[in-house]
Amino acid sequence: MARILPGIFKHNRCRNGVYPQSDVRRYPVPDESVFWSQTYSDYQPPVHESPILHGKPWADLSADDPAFKPKWNELDGKVNRVSFIGGKYEIRDDCPVNPFGRTGIRGRGILGRWGPNHAADPVVTRWKRDESGEVVLHLDSGKRILQMCAIERQDCGEWAIPGGMVDPGEKVSATLRREFLEETMDNDAGDEAGTVEQFFAEGTEIYKGYVDDPRNTDCAWMETVAVNFHDETGAVVGRFPLHAGDDAAKVRWMDVGEEVKLYASHSNIVKRVVDMLEAHW
Repeated sequence: MARILPGIFKHNRCRNGVYPQSDVRRYPVPDESVFWSQTYSDYQPPVHESPILHGKPWADLSADDPAFKPKWNELDGKVNRVSFIGGKYEIRDDCPVNPFGRTGIRGRGILGRWGPNHAADPVVTRWKRDESGEVVLHLDSGKRILQMCAIERQDCGEWAIPGGMVDPGEKVSATLRREFLEETMDNDAGDEAGTVEQFFAEGTEIYKGYVDDPRNTDCAWMETVAVNFHDETGAVVGRFPLHAGDDAAKVRWMDVGEEVKLYASHSNIVKRVVDMLEAHW
């Protein structure tokens, strides 16, 4: 699948607004000033670090803490500071630099890690079926209608892929399975645990790289590995009852189409699945 690259892709969700869960307004960044290679002599972004990060075991120390001595662009103990984007990100004034450009705010905001913050997004899909079990075709395109398991995020109310952060030392495959269970089944697969384990043993990687996330800053940003787990017959996870848990307010099977609006870059990720499966969009 095609990758989005620094110096070509212009992020949009992480500039020109108020930073999430704060009243801090980002310094304006017009389209022509996003990339670091473009001169922006008046650029004076505010610095923001949420107090919720202080003392959290999943978060880095503050940049000015003398005990904070990270190993950038490499595996730092159990914390993976290597970017999924490829190549090394720049370090400026002892802080990582967002490879995709200016965001209008410095610091790390509400992100736990300086530099790349790694997530995993399981895109779990099935075909929409009628009451008799037949696959439903869209009236206009004549293509099969794809459904994805989607959650409504508690922090912003937007619908999203049920993903989450990769814990230090955790394999991405384990994160994918864990996040799906936590957010869509309230962490309890019951008697179907073995079936779920087998289902998540194989998937198709859809995307690996930068996420245009509202939480991104000049010094910290989201990256993800998105993997599609497709239930072709609907007889595996497609038949399980869904129960919102963890960070999810609601969970449901959602018809996929161009009218669907999802959190951050999730619509772009889902579109890749649609193209791969030749479904309606």
